Amino acid sequence: MASKQRRGIKQIIQAGQWSMHGLKASYIHEASFRLELYVALILIPVAVYLAQSPMQLLALISCLIFVLILEIINSSIEAVVDMVCGEKFHELAKRAKDMGSAAVFLGQMLVLYTWLTVIYINYF
Repeated sequence: MASKQRRGIKQIIQAGQWSMHGLKASYIHEASFRLELYVALILIPVAVYLAQSPMQLLALISCLIFVLILEIINSSIEAVVDMVCGEKFHELAKRAKDMGSAAVFLGQMLVLYTWLTVIYINYF
């Protein structure tokens, strides 16, 4: 439920702390997030090298960060589904998990398309 209290700098700081807890939990508990983070950390310097304009650099880095965002959302969905369903199978639980996975896949395809387009434009 939404808080009725006025929000100020204290609330902003607390929200930042909660966000850091979420990033830490993603890193500790999600192997896919760690892998995608490592790939992004490797590709960001490559993006700086490849990009021939600020807009290209923005596109190359933004799509990498977008995949990380999608992975966190997917992991959140999976955690809630696992908490609610436990070990029992439910078709809607499977659908929710598969759809979250599909979102991450589409994000990864966006990375591939963006990077190949920038490379093609700049070098061919």
